[in-house]
Amino acid sequence: MKSEGKFDSIIFILTAIFILQFGCQTKNDEETNTDPLDENYLTELLNERTLKDSSMRYDPHSPFNRDPKAKYSKLNYYEPGSEFIFTSKLYEYDPKDTVDVFGTLGELRRVVKLGYIELNYRNDEHKVHVYKAFGSDGTPYYSIWFTDKTTGKETYGVGRYIDFVNKDDPDHIYTIDFNRAYNPYCAYSAKFTCPIPREEDYVDFEIKAGEKNFH
Repeated sequence: MKSEGKFDSIIFILTAIFILQFGCQTKNDEETNTDPLDENYLTELLNERTLKDSSMRYDPHSPFNRDPKAKYSKLNYYEPGSEFIFTSKLYEYDPKDTVDVFGTLGELRRVVKLGYIELNYRNDEHKVHVYKAFGSDGTPYYSIWFTDKTTGKETYGVGRYIDFVNKDDPDHIYTIDFNRAYNPYCAYSAKFTCPIPREEDYVDFEIKAGEKNFH
């Protein structure tokens, strides 16, 4: 009888461990999108990164060729993943405010706050803004400037950017791909200035995607 009781206890303990492990794994799977990325997408993304490295190294306009103190080395990235690719709607402001954004060298820039995009991450809603700014030649461009919980740790301390293409879509549905988040030129050379993300563009989770800290 003692042997049977001991055997039953062992079975109970093993069953409890299995349930706990299985339960935790199920919970994690529900919270994280781990769908495999399409091979064509991966090829395109990796090609983009290779071309950027080449441009940084050889383009005469890159910060490494315009600042003698900036020493080139291969850029660092997180592994591509599906967890930080979001499909969401752009909610345009009406009217659209012109707001102040400071550059890293202290200059003031006036940009248009076009609208915002909601990011649903692990059942929580977060918001990033889309800005319309103008290049030195007056050409308009659209950007998302953001910080997150990796900023100043694993990623550049000022923040990172995502280029935004404002398309003619009546439903205003866009894909925001943080695998393509990148550092501005001021991350590589103090001679360059770049917009500092506004306080309202802090995303309250770790975006472990896109470009990491340089060096």
